Amino acid sequence: MENSLFVDGCTRCQACVSACETGVITIAGRFDYPELDFQRAECTFCRRCAEACPEPIFKRAESRPWRRVAVIDESCLTMKGITCRSCQDVCEPYAIQFRLRLGGIAQPQLDIDACTGCGGCVKSCPVGAITTRESDKENDGTA
Repeated sequence: MENSLFVDGCTRCQACVSACETGVITIAGRFDYPELDFQRAECTFCRRCAEACPEPIFKRAESRPWRRVAVIDESCLTMKGITCRSCQDVCEPYAIQFRLRLGGIAQPQLDIDACTGCGGCVKSCPVGAITTRESDKENDGTA
């Protein structure tokens, strides 16, 4: 969903929030628009939110609902010499793999083409080192 199109068309009825099977859609901020909170849950792409919404603001089922990708920052435990693979363990599309390093701890490597932006890895990280961001050609090479 395109953020500006979503905000322009959203009536703030909260039907998508009620329909969400995982609770990733919440109401936050002072304008009460629905938002994705990956610290709470992940998106399973069930499309219940789109089906419940009375407005035509969600993308068709055949297309990706958004262009988000995971971002792993320097606070990742492996970058501090501590073995952790919690993000890899929950990544169903296997977009996060760990590359072995000679004489060191394996480091996370994100396959941007495989990442769906579901946010499952965000909540799983014990130190909050993972976020998501909008994907674009200039930043990550995706179309």
